[in-house]
Amino acid sequence: MSEAASISTGIAARYATAIFEIAQENDDLAGLETSLSDLAAALDQSAELRDLIASPLISRKDQKNAIVAIAEKMDLAPVLRKSLALMAEKRRLFVVPQLITALRELLAAQRNEVVADVTSAKALTKAQTEKLASTLTKNVGKTVTINATVDESLIGGLVVKVGSKMIDTSIRARLNSLQNAMKEVG
Repeated sequence: MSEAASISTGIAARYATAIFEIAQENDDLAGLETSLSDLAAALDQSAELRDLIASPLISRKDQKNAIVAIAEKMDLAPVLRKSLALMAEKRRLFVVPQLITALRELLAAQRNEVVADVTSAKALTKAQTEKLASTLTKNVGKTVTINATVDESLIGGLVVKVGSKMIDTSIRARLNSLQNAMKEVG
């Protein structure tokens, strides 16, 4: 991980912890989760919103006014609205994507869930996804939610990441391993 990404993740984690604890004290974790989904969808769909949170050319005041107006229009949870305003004042809006990820992880941990990032060469069927989730749930001891992506360069097999653990059963990894073994022999 690059140093800048590490710093962004650290900043986001601190804000996420504070937001989560306040939402928990106010018994509004469900509202926070709904607001996070809405905010993530808005970021995915709007290049202007992504530019707003990332641009150093927009003044703090303009950034704050814009993000407050957007948060109110989207009817985000009060704790998230106030946090976004504070982040704009402190020039920290650039960490919003990492903040969303960190908050989702905290919410999942609260429900005794974990997200598994699964990359496959072809899209998994519903039956395959359910079987994989069931197997991972048995091994991890928590309810597993699958976040599936497709990467055709894997050729076949899966790459599964759960927390800090990664299992790579892809054909690409096996070929790379074989290639390295052949280099050592020759």
